[in-house]
Amino acid sequence: MSSMAENLNLGSFQPGTGVAPATTVELSVSCRKLIDADVFSKSDPMCVVFTWDRGVRDWREFGRTEIIWNNLNPDFVKKFVMQYRFEESQKLKFQIFDIDSKSASLADHDFLGAMECTLGEIVASGSSFHKRLIGPKKKKVAIFNFLFPVVPEELSSCKEQCTMQFCAHKLDKKDFFGKSDPFLKIMRANENNTYTLVHTTEVIKKTLNPTWRPFTIAVRSLCNGDYDRSLKFECYDWDADGGHDFIGEFFTTLRELSRGSCPRNVYECISPKKKLKKGSKYTNSGNVELMNCKIEKVHTFIDYVRGGCELNCTFAVDFTASNGNPKQPSSLHYMNPYQPNPYSTALRAVGEIIKDYDSDKLFPALGFGARLPPDGVISHEFALNGNPNNPYCEGIDGVLAAYNKALYTVQLYGPTNFAPCINHVARFACSRRDGSDYFILLIITDGIITDMPQTTEAIVNAAALPMSIIIIGVGDADFEAMEVLDGDDVRLSFRNKIAERDIVQFVPMRDFKGGSGEDPAYIQARLAREVLEEIPDQFLSYMKKHNIKPNPPIQRSLSISTISSLPPSEH
Repeated sequence: MSSMAENLNLGSFQPGTGVAPATTVELSVSCRKLIDADVFSKSDPMCVVFTWDRGVRDWREFGRTEIIWNNLNPDFVKKFVMQYRFEESQKLKFQIFDIDSKSASLADHDFLGAMECTLGEIVASGSSFHKRLIGPKKKKVAIFNFLFPVVPEELSSCKEQCTMQFCAHKLDKKDFFGKSDPFLKIMRANENNTYTLVHTTEVIKKTLNPTWRPFTIAVRSLCNGDYDRSLKFECYDWDADGGHDFIGEFFTTLRELSRGSCPRNVYECISPKKKLKKGSKYTNSGNVELMNCKIEKVHTFIDYVRGGCELNCTFAVDFTASNGNPKQPSSLHYMNPYQPNPYSTALRAVGEIIKDYDSDKLFPALGFGARLPPDGVISHEFALNGNPNNPYCEGIDGVLAAYNKALYTVQLYGPTNFAPCINHVARFACSRRDGSDYFILLIITDGIITDMPQTTEAIVNAAALPMSIIIIGVGDADFEAMEVLDGDDVRLSFRNKIAERDIVQFVPMRDFKGGSGEDPAYIQARLAREVLEEIPDQFLSYMKKHNIKPNPPIQRSLSISTISSLPPSEH
């Protein structure tokens, strides 16, 4: 490995600031000889990585790999990218599960084993790190003979992505009663002459002449920015029991592939064992051909922000009666003089982050589900500051002041309708589609939504706009409908129209309740991180979908008066 503690990412250099030394590393995970937890087939493993949160002294989920079906020796394609800090003890826990259903809860799946270590141990190991898993119920490791290789590699700052498509001709027939079901595995070379899996194509059933779908992969993941690094392609015949039959392999580099479709990018698929057995009679096991290759620069969220794109955040607060009487301590809107209520915490948490990306620091703040003075008309889209012609509040303190005032001027009522507020923000987003602005709607609510069809339609329509929706659930209500709106598992649709993008992030605030001695500011920071983590990807998905490139960075300079321009001294 290169000197990981010293070679910092210079792309993040900012004069006049301080930052802890850190290097971005990528972890590739494999398992060997896992437990076979399924009766009629092999286990379907998935790896989950946890990091130790020193603030709450507990493990926090960092990420999950894909599921490898029917395999006791999986090589996971999904990589874990994290910051390595030489001076910190960064504890990690890897858990392996046999996936038995579509449930997102790990408790619904069979636990196969776990391993704990530090990121420092992995980095110090050099090319790869091996450690046995501890099996279910802490049985002795020797019984299961687990092997858990983790391969670390320092990531380059390469910002390119590659889109490729391959086809094959006259592959070997591997199935006795039919043709092969071919797929490709793509691997990059490591410093110790091993290879790490970076992509697997889909399986094309019953053909010896497959054409695989185009796929896009970051150049950083494919070869870590080194166009001359060796890439190995392996072709297999897929089998349902996981024992895929090897057809052949070939080697190339991204530099060669970047030439595009040409005779040099038609590769003989070679089976070394078959070649050794047949000698001069063996030609190949088929040909794999590159159909096209396109390499383009990937623009980051920071590129757009530096180019002047602004984030505009609108706050929408639930004023339905299910929150409880604001004058009672049991109410979610109760104004406790000693600590903020859940609504204030959520507003402050998100607002303190968003305000840095909004130049005028003016935020529209809306309420819904209340009866308004003087005649008690029900409204699902009213200005918290009482001014429908100008609902903007100065800074986050202004939003909180308007919220506090509204609690004493409106009557909590109902029902819980989201669509009016979503459509309110969508109207602004619709007029600014050029990439100069991006709109975020933060909805804070306690209850079960009552206008689900209208809200679904509003979200599906808003998905085509420069807009994201964050929903924070407060209290202990059933938020099942919010999970549906989130769209992580199934893309939201309305009347056969599928949402162009996933633009909703739902977070239940009860997951962030601290202990009696926990710092409220720390709880607030954890909530903000969870709530806002999907915004950059949603932002980029809109820009990419509409082919909007970032503007050149805006030059901001500090103007210092010359001595001659200063007022004369009195002395």
